[in-house]
Amino acid sequence: MQVLALLGSPRKGGNSEVLLEAVTRGMTQAGGRVETIRLCELKINPCLNCGGCDSTGECVVKDDMTALYPRILAARRIVLASPIFFYNITAQAKAFVDRCQALWSRQRLLRAKGEWQQDPGQKGFLLAVAATRGAKVFDGATLCMKYAYDAMGFLYGGDFLVKGIDRKGEMAANTMKLKEAEEAGRRFMA
Repeated sequence: MQVLALLGSPRKGGNSEVLLEAVTRGMTQAGGRVETIRLCELKINPCLNCGGCDSTGECVVKDDMTALYPRILAARRIVLASPIFFYNITAQAKAFVDRCQALWSRQRLLRAKGEWQQDPGQKGFLLAVAATRGAKVFDGATLCMKYAYDAMGFLYGGDFLVKGIDRKGEMAANTMKLKEAEEAGRRFMA
């Protein structure tokens, strides 16, 4: 089963990356073929709200996002990992999400022709790490990703959220949470 793992953290080797590695390890153990992409290494321009995708379902902006569209459509599972910045995903991850407007337009066009069918086997997951322990610290990111996966044609399959992790290395030191993350990765493949 093809898995697209997207790292939204700009910090190389940071807590979100360590968490993503644990989850994808579990996914691989459960039979997943994982491709990991570091979004901060790509040039993904923001959505221009130009309406260019309205009639074609294809984004008119040509940058590194262009190569991600077929990977999204081919995936059975997508996992996006991000630290929480101001109660949401990072700017790098949000640029990716906003450019999925083209996929929403594609879906709308296929529905109008009677050619769209929701595939319940395509699921998207959110992994997030937050420094604070606020009751609503993940609300913005979770809501954002539920709508993002819907735009991609994926069902929201769940999340793995970790509070109270801030300094680089703290996630790697939390072996219990990493074991839980690995198990979550196996469950995400079911």
